[in-house]
Parts: sequence; structure tokens; C-alpha cells
Amino acid sequence: MEGGGMLLPVVAVHGGAGAVSPQILEEKMVALRAAVDAGYALLERGGTSVDAVEAAVRVMEDHPAFNAGYGSSLTEKGTVEMDALIMEGTHLKAGAVGAVRTVRNPVTLARRVMEQTEHVLLVGPWADEYAREVGIPAVDNGSLVSAKATQRLEEYRSFHNTVRQSIN
Repeated sequence: MEGGGMLLPVVAVHGGAGAVSPQILEEKMVALRAAVDAGYALLERGGTSVDAVEAAVRVMEDHPAFNAGYGSSLTEKGTVEMDALIMEGTHLKAGAVGAVRTVRNPVTLARRVMEQTEHVLLVGPWADEYAREVGIPAVDNGSLVSAKATQRLEEYRSFHNTVRQSIN
């Protein structure tokens, strides 16, 4: 930067795409602000960019307004399977998990994969098992199911049945 000035950190988050009602948009904006604040607070205390990203994503994973963590879309069986990815560009590192079923915050597990293994991606029961190995507590899959996600699944099933009946 010219003049030897200090670079100020920036935290940017994305809460999904698609049309939403004004009420849901307001709810998402409040949660997005909380996510940004969580990440920025870590940077102000000397945390790394990876610390800030993890903190911001965890806030989003804990909020039912987002299709992540608690609030994730459900499988056809009504269960939650989650994916997460985290990257660190300075050292070209990445960690990811897929189809995780018993971890409240998959981004934290993805970070552990990035920092503590030679792998880039762990999937399904192997990812859940690794979570236990590194001390991330297991949660019941049902505790990750939000009322909103259940409603979306019921709407999908109703629509799917209507389409199937109209074809037959």
C-alpha cells in the first residue's frame, strides 16, 4: 500500500442465492451481520484469516436461515448430510468434508482435515469417525433438523407426488 498505511481487514460472507421474502431477508441480514462480526472480532484480536472464516461460517451453520449446519436441506429420508470446505491460500492448503451426519459445525471438521491430515477430503462415516478422533463431539442427527427444513422437505414431497400423479 502506498504511503506505508495499514491494510484494514475485510470480512465478506454470502448467505445463498435465490428469491426470498422480505421477512426472511431481514432474518438473514441479521445473521450475516453476526457472522461478519464474529470473523472481524477474531481479526481484531490477532486471529488469522482462517480463524475468521471458521468463526463466520460457524455462525451461519448455527442459524436456521441458511442451508448449512442446523437448517441444512434434508435428504429424502429426512436426515441431514452436510458438506464444508475451507481453504488457506498462502500455503495452498484445503480441507473438506462431505455427507457428514453427526457434526454440528462441519467447517471446523474441514479445518481439522486441512491442518491435521494429509487428506483434502473425507466423506461420510469416515469424516464422522475422524471428528471423534480429533475430539469434535458427536451430535444426534435429529438435532440438526430445523422446522424450516422439515417444511421444505414436506413441500418438496407434495410437489413431487403431484407431478408423479399428473404423469401417470
